Amino acid sequence: MSKLRFRVVERAFKKKAVEVPTPAARPSEYYAMYVFNREKMFKYLPSKVYEKLIDVIDNGATLDRNIANDVAKGMKNWAMEMGVTHYTHWFHPLTEGTAEKHDAFVEHDGKGGVLEEFSGKLLVQQEPDASSFPNGGIRNTFEARGYTAWDPSSPAFIIDDTLCIPTIFISYTGESLDYKAPLLKSLHAVNTAALDVCRYFYSDVKKVFTNLGWEQEYFLIDEDLYAARPDLLLTGRTLMGHDSAKNQQLEDHYFGAIPMRVASFMKDLEIEALKLGIPVKTRHNEVAPNQFELAPIFEECNLAIDHNMLVMSLMRKISRRHGFRLLLHEKPFKGVNGSGKHNNWSLGTDTGVLLMAPGKTQEENLRFITFVVNSLMAVYRHNGLLKASISSATNAHRLGANEAPPAIISSFLGKQLSQVLDYIESSDKDELVNVAAKTGLKLDIPHIPELMIDNTDRNRTSPFAFTGNRFEFRAVGSEANCASAMIALNTAVAEQLIFFKKDVDMLIAKGEPKISAILDVIRKYIKICKPIHFDGNGYSDEWKEEAARRGLDCETSVPLIFDNYLKPESVAMFETAGVMTKKELQARNEVKWETYTKKIQIESRVLGDLAMNHIVPVATQYQTDLINNVSQLKNLYPDGKWQKLSAKNLELIEEIAEHTAYIKEHVDSMVESRKAANRIDHEREKAIAYHDNIAPMLDEIRYHIDKLELIVDNEMWTLPKYRELLFIR
Repeated sequence: MSKLRFRVVERAFKKKAVEVPTPAARPSEYYAMYVFNREKMFKYLPSKVYEKLIDVIDNGATLDRNIANDVAKGMKNWAMEMGVTHYTHWFHPLTEGTAEKHDAFVEHDGKGGVLEEFSGKLLVQQEPDASSFPNGGIRNTFEARGYTAWDPSSPAFIIDDTLCIPTIFISYTGESLDYKAPLLKSLHAVNTAALDVCRYFYSDVKKVFTNLGWEQEYFLIDEDLYAARPDLLLTGRTLMGHDSAKNQQLEDHYFGAIPMRVASFMKDLEIEALKLGIPVKTRHNEVAPNQFELAPIFEECNLAIDHNMLVMSLMRKISRRHGFRLLLHEKPFKGVNGSGKHNNWSLGTDTGVLLMAPGKTQEENLRFITFVVNSLMAVYRHNGLLKASISSATNAHRLGANEAPPAIISSFLGKQLSQVLDYIESSDKDELVNVAAKTGLKLDIPHIPELMIDNTDRNRTSPFAFTGNRFEFRAVGSEANCASAMIALNTAVAEQLIFFKKDVDMLIAKGEPKISAILDVIRKYIKICKPIHFDGNGYSDEWKEEAARRGLDCETSVPLIFDNYLKPESVAMFETAGVMTKKELQARNEVKWETYTKKIQIESRVLGDLAMNHIVPVATQYQTDLINNVSQLKNLYPDGKWQKLSAKNLELIEEIAEHTAYIKEHVDSMVESRKAANRIDHEREKAIAYHDNIAPMLDEIRYHIDKLELIVDNEMWTLPKYRELLFIR
């Protein structure tokens, strides 16, 4: 291999695990030490202020700005005791990341010095530049004013020397420019709608919570190898690279022993996450080499999303301490599994009831069936929108690629629940059914205890699978903000529960008993949403044909999938629920189309650069060496024997010429296609042009580069290969 590549690979393989000191205390003793949680609120706030703030957090009471100064004072005192010198409003702009601007606790004291100050005004509201973040045309470049506003329901936390205050981000004219504002509105919509339905079964419920448990998949790659791959550095994925002879085909990495360097990173990450109140619980090797997973205990949805965004930031920072770089791209390596972020979504009450868990009585099971069927109805009615909520230029590489659900939204229910719904649909009796949460399975091994079997199996090909007491939205991408999917799902379910309440109340008003009315409506809904129910193999071609016959959204073009946000039924749903206006939806789609274009544009430019500055020169040099070899053989054997001896080299010379000619020609063509697409003014049409005309060229050019990788002398190839990238020593 080239001298530079050899040194990079040698350094990577010689690295050892970084020793992580184990805290003297148990995790429960340092958990949330950097979070201004209820324990700290109670200690640092006046009792009346504490009670008012808790009422805001628990019951959604209106925030009294008069208490802001006391809260700010308490936060500052606690933070300064922890060594904090700065504060920031921490928010989620439409960049899929987080944003923060740090200010010091410093104000003039009027005597030529400074004092540490942090007022309620600074806590509640700040003004970042709204024109410099994606806004979809809501703000002109010269119209810079925007506001961040404190979200009390997500506690402040400390990172290094900075107090981070979770906030929403809106424009000067009031439109949301972030993920948190519409998320909070969608959570309120679900709470209101679900609470009304809960009253059919429970009179004491005061609030319905949306719960989320995310499962974060990710890749780690050695930092030196990462730096030697400009495509990884600039796009997050390898734009070229032939398969390694060994990758994941032996299925030996999944749940295998965690490599020492990775285990050291995981330990460090878990300690830092627990200190920030993130209840991380599970860690393991994933299917692909260098791929891993981290998952916490489920939490309230808003907090869970904040924690996921924070974890991704922590992972990036901590991975570098251990000589790694984190890859969150959904498909960083061709030929091995990509990364997702399964969103385990459920609804629960303030009385501790999980609304989508089977109960012990028939009425509790009717409640269970009610919420499951209404969720299915919501997914059926808005399956295209839910697909749009998880679609992106990066996730498109993963969906349907035999390691992730297909780009068709359907729901797996499992044998037992499917039988229950079939029975209700076919029955004309007002009888309730029993649904077992778990059943026993006895094995013929004396010393193994009875296993408790869940009421459903698992189906990894299902984008929206029921898994016992929750639905698992498996199609969310690993680098995405979970809020995008949760906003669409929460709002769709809220709308559907309102429809259900209206339908049931109409029957009750006509004199039908409550249980009978609920069953009548459920029976009707089961028939309507049947097309979304699919327990089979979502990877099969037969399913694609069947899904089309069922009327499900089968579109695969990401720019066209985004159109679902602007369908009349989607706009009506979001506006009626008070989650987003048509103007906000239009602006977000402009951002989505523009982001798609820029992602493909960057990949195209990087591939063109690497092809012409790395690949073609190296291949041409090797071709020249072969030509020289043939020429020398001809001089050595002038009698014609040289032709037989040079036959293989002559084939290679011709093959290299064909590949390099194709690469040169199509890189030039790709440049011209970009120029043509860039002249299109409308973001949607530009994104479609990039999808239809430019994105396919990336794979076409890659094919020929990967073929050259198999031909060219290994010592001459400058870029680290998959066999070097994919196996951490």
